[in-house]
Amino acid sequence: MLPLDSTAQETVSAVVDRLKGKPGALLPILHGIQDVLGYVPPAAVPIIADGLNLSRADVHGVISFYHYFRDTKPGRHTIHLCRAEACQSMNQKATEAHAKQKLGVDYHGTTANGAFTFEPVYCLGNCACSPSMMVDGELYGRVTPERFDDIVSKWEKR
Repeated sequence: MLPLDSTAQETVSAVVDRLKGKPGALLPILHGIQDVLGYVPPAAVPIIADGLNLSRADVHGVISFYHYFRDTKPGRHTIHLCRAEACQSMNQKATEAHAKQKLGVDYHGTTANGAFTFEPVYCLGNCACSPSMMVDGELYGRVTPERFDDIVSKWEKR
């Protein structure tokens, strides 16, 4: 486990201190850390556990249970590809296969150049324009393999 640099350690401690008094504080703390750092570093687990008087195993168990939480640094951009039924009915599987091949990673992976992290999502609320994807919060509809390539090429330049 890599130690936290001083900035990350201060960030984690500040989030824990700010939120530890809330009922059910663990989830808001994990969200707060991931919102700032992009992930929950393994070295943050002891700080969180100490701040909430929980075991490290309890904290790690929550992080590993919820797929949303990452324990590795993400790429510069995060691609979410919808896997819900409406998107699947509009040939999402072809786009998924193409995306995995194009990026060279499976779901939850980060490209070798660190540009993209690829994540599944189970509904983006854009069913009328299926299949859908989101990059860093920007929603795209009617995504074909060709459109996927166009979108990714634009984000690579950012």
